[in-house]
Amino acid sequence: MRQRWKQVGLGSLTLLAVAFAIAGIQPLVRKAVSPEVGPALIAVAVLLVYVAASFLIERRTPIELAPRRALPEVVLGIIVGFALFSATMMILWAVGVYHPSGWGSTAGIASAFALAILAGIVEEILFRGLMYRLSARIVGTWGAVAFTSALFGLAHLANRGATFFSGVAIMLEAGILLSATYAVTGRLWLPIGLHIGWNFTEGSVYGMQLSGNSVGGSILRGSLSGPTLLTGGAFGPEASIVAVAVCLAFAIYLLWRTVKLGRIEPPAWKTTAAQPATVLA
Repeated sequence: MRQRWKQVGLGSLTLLAVAFAIAGIQPLVRKAVSPEVGPALIAVAVLLVYVAASFLIERRTPIELAPRRALPEVVLGIIVGFALFSATMMILWAVGVYHPSGWGSTAGIASAFALAILAGIVEEILFRGLMYRLSARIVGTWGAVAFTSALFGLAHLANRGATFFSGVAIMLEAGILLSATYAVTGRLWLPIGLHIGWNFTEGSVYGMQLSGNSVGGSILRGSLSGPTLLTGGAFGPEASIVAVAVCLAFAIYLLWRTVKLGRIEPPAWKTTAAQPATVLA
């Protein structure tokens, strides 16, 4: 038990290092670098700080960032994110809520993709690489999924157009899904890719509001009309019950796989001899 609390304490120092890096790097880069490149540079810098802090503060190798798994899992995650959001939009189209209206514009696509990279890397380091990983050492996998998913939903309540329901929707669809992708692999690459793919597809492919924000140009043009429960209102389709159902169903499958693969970490009070969750080689 003492060893687990020590790991959490050292990991909390890594969290502080990452938080200071985010606060210090963002204003400098955004002033000096173009919006097509700046966000990606910030993301890479935060990633490097996380790796350095893992080695220097926690005295561990960050196996959740295994380099040889980076490309295939990020690419897979982007594909999964695209597929999940596209499935959501196809359902909304089938029930008469989504109305496509032709091709849009590619203006601003590069900067939007850079922002998607920034959100995917920074948010996954904070919520899965740090908060989930550290809380799992104390409350186990299930407690960490619940805790970090709730935090993820709460973090989005500050967004434009956010409501109580949009916060719950983000918690159920994104918080649980992204936690499940981390739990089943033990690595950050798949949730990072999924996060990037979902955000980019929502804003820059379908032109929808992204957590209450507009990202500018999009490949397709279209609109939503109907009950807020289906459209998500001003927050966008992420607050739609359809998105919640699609993502939660996939998350449940991933959590089932996590159980079948024996990657559930027990809480500290269940056993002091519990081994950390197994990760793929």
